[in-house]
Amino acid sequence: MQEVKAPAALSLPQRIKAILIGSSGNLVEWYDFYVYAAFSLYFAKAFFPEGNQTAQLLNTAAIFAVGFLMRPIGAWFFGRMADRHGRRVALTTSVLLMCCGSALIAVTPVYATIGVAAPIILLIARMIQGLSLGGEYGTSATYLSEMATSERRGFYSSFQYVTLIGGQLTAMLVLIVLQKFVLTTAELEAWGWRIPFAIGACLAVIAFVMRRDLVETEQFKRAKQHEGSIAALLRHPREVAIVVGLTLGGTLAFYTYTTYMQKFLVNTSGFSKDTATLISASALFIYMLLQPAVGALSDVVGRRPVLIAFGVLGSLCTVPILTTLQTVSDPLQAFLLVMTGLAIVSCYTAINAVVKAELFPTSVRALGVGLPYAITVAAFGGTAEWVALWLKQMGNEHYFYWYVTGCIAVSLCVYATMRDTRTDSAIDKPGRA
Repeated sequence: MQEVKAPAALSLPQRIKAILIGSSGNLVEWYDFYVYAAFSLYFAKAFFPEGNQTAQLLNTAAIFAVGFLMRPIGAWFFGRMADRHGRRVALTTSVLLMCCGSALIAVTPVYATIGVAAPIILLIARMIQGLSLGGEYGTSATYLSEMATSERRGFYSSFQYVTLIGGQLTAMLVLIVLQKFVLTTAELEAWGWRIPFAIGACLAVIAFVMRRDLVETEQFKRAKQHEGSIAALLRHPREVAIVVGLTLGGTLAFYTYTTYMQKFLVNTSGFSKDTATLISASALFIYMLLQPAVGALSDVVGRRPVLIAFGVLGSLCTVPILTTLQTVSDPLQAFLLVMTGLAIVSCYTAINAVVKAELFPTSVRALGVGLPYAITVAAFGGTAEWVALWLKQMGNEHYFYWYVTGCIAVSLCVYATMRDTRTDSAIDKPGRA
């Protein structure tokens, strides 16, 4: 088999169009998933009416974590589909499934109407969304990496997190608009929280239509084998272990500074819901803009030095940032602290997807990127909010800061010993397709 450096059959405009369409679908999927976290401050007591605010948030965080526990199953199912039947088929199917989950949440009656059935239905909807998102990450990372040229792969692949963050940011912007211009707090808590889920379901339908016309990657079409099985994946134990270690600290730090941060600013720092949303949204916007810059940097200096920078800075700065943040009262100071944390995390998020894609051959790439990642995220990223709230309720919130630091330090050991995939990529190696 000849070396495959880029999908030569496509022109540059065609390739960019494919990356943009693939990325836009990713944005919709992550919007649908994150809108739950953004609006949980308003609908928590609708599904869990008993207990104080921390207890209610703890219950919604537990269901948020369950969505992550479904992601390994989704990663296996859709990764297998992508490696056997094509990236396009998996991407279109996953976004349609996300539509179903969002629509279900939008129409679910509250606890006061149907009792315990309400949180059960909410749980089922989150399980559906978790399945969808589990397939989205690995397949999307694989598609973008295979569509990019080898010289700009870090830059192009960083758009997965641009759209991932964009989805979360869009969810927060919808919240800001509803808070400031459309509904009162009472209306948001009564019924307004349904609006963003309905919007997400409609956007998912649009993304499905767009993805139906995606072109398949040349790497997949040229591959001699289309395995996509657990047995095939287990032939790459070192790469699987690297994905787990690579993800461990990064995913925990990411969810700490993104999905949990809004609640931290309200529940610990003492900011109002509106102010906390503005701080988080502003920081996320700049964070989103950093992703292509860091991705492009990795195309020049390599993936490994950038990951090591995250590991070192994350290990040294996490405890000071979070400890200081819990005592600040000035929104600008809070913004600067959150932004510092997110800038450090950028050295992981901008390139982690492309690094994973560059580890595996084409025949098992989507499954290899998605499954070990999803398992690690379920164990650490998806439970970050729950662990933080539980430790706070127990009166030991600062333990969480050290927990995040320890996980980043473990990942740093992996970064320091792994190969640099920019110069040693399975995507570019002959015979690895």
